[in-house]
Amino acid sequence: MTKRRTALLGTTIIGVAAIAGGRGAQAQPISGLYVGAGVGYSLLQHEAGTVDATVPYVTPQKVPATAEFKGGIGGVGSVGYGVGNGLRIEIEGTARSNQQKPSSATVTTNGSTTPTTVSASTGTENKFGVMVNVLYDADVGLTWLYPYVGVGAGYQFVEWSNVGVLANGVSYFTGPTSVTANQTLGKPAYQAILGGSFPIEQVAGLSLTAEYRFMGITGTRAYTSVATFQFGTPATTHVRESSDYSHTFLVGLRYAFDVNPEPEAPPAAPVPQGYAPAPAAVRTYIVFFDFDSAELTQRARDIIADAVRASGRIQHTRIEVSGNADRSGTPAYNQALSLRRAEVVAAEMERWGVPRQIMDIHAYGDTRPLVPTAAGVREPQNRRVEITYR
Repeated sequence: MTKRRTALLGTTIIGVAAIAGGRGAQAQPISGLYVGAGVGYSLLQHEAGTVDATVPYVTPQKVPATAEFKGGIGGVGSVGYGVGNGLRIEIEGTARSNQQKPSSATVTTNGSTTPTTVSASTGTENKFGVMVNVLYDADVGLTWLYPYVGVGAGYQFVEWSNVGVLANGVSYFTGPTSVTANQTLGKPAYQAILGGSFPIEQVAGLSLTAEYRFMGITGTRAYTSVATFQFGTPATTHVRESSDYSHTFLVGLRYAFDVNPEPEAPPAAPVPQGYAPAPAAVRTYIVFFDFDSAELTQRARDIIADAVRASGRIQHTRIEVSGNADRSGTPAYNQALSLRRAEVVAAEMERWGVPRQIMDIHAYGDTRPLVPTAAGVREPQNRRVEITYR
């Protein structure tokens, strides 16, 4: 069982690295502060350990102990920060609660060769603690789904409330042994996360989330407990829990604060009655850019070369070089990115012989989209620089 669990975690972590490092994966950037919460189903794997069976008339020994739990409820609440390139760092509080199943074990009592099956008492296991996670949002080309993967580490407390375990094989005269524990102990923990976010277009920054979490708790927890027998005085002993893994399936909401709704277009200036402006002779060339990039592709260089060659045939008074960005980042980030794009195009035109002093360079950020979108949405046609001859 331990090897299979280790393989499961290893496979999940390898998936994190593969998606984050894949050539085709691009990030859906969350820039700045966000909060999230989720609730769902908590499933515990079979928990195993040992009981220190130092009891009257029985040779001191360590014997196997088992406890099984029903599916329960789990919840998380998180506060995080997105750095804008798909990576997020967050701190979360977690809570899980599971009721114990009645379990049984076969023991051979003294003076009898016939196995006896008994049931343990039932109680509740509650887990709660704090985790720090590193996550990566991936862009798979869908505007309605952004998968993400992550890993986390932290500290978890495990409360046993009237949890009963069976000490398999231990008996006192003719009675099998059961052990009851009531205690809270803590240990370091780790987890792997696989999920997806679904943007809600009607509310900028709000997304529905669905995810799976695998969590393991390290080390061994020794619960002080009481062993009871068919005959004799109850004895104090210890249950040493050494195998603790859980699976949690959650749905929730996430809200990113640093997202602005699409700005309204300014009202058009009134046209004086009887006035008809003369049509302007304008020619525009458009250079497009990859996501979150100010580097020229070969196609972009070809368009700039065509624009420069055409400048000698076009009657114009000035050249405008206007940078733009889509709305996948913050307004401040998009403003700076659009300026870098305009500067790169102007430098390429200058390399072809166009004097820099006859160019007017502008940066409009995400305020002049060709295709209107909601905040946080990537749109290739909005990542552009316009070369306009007037």
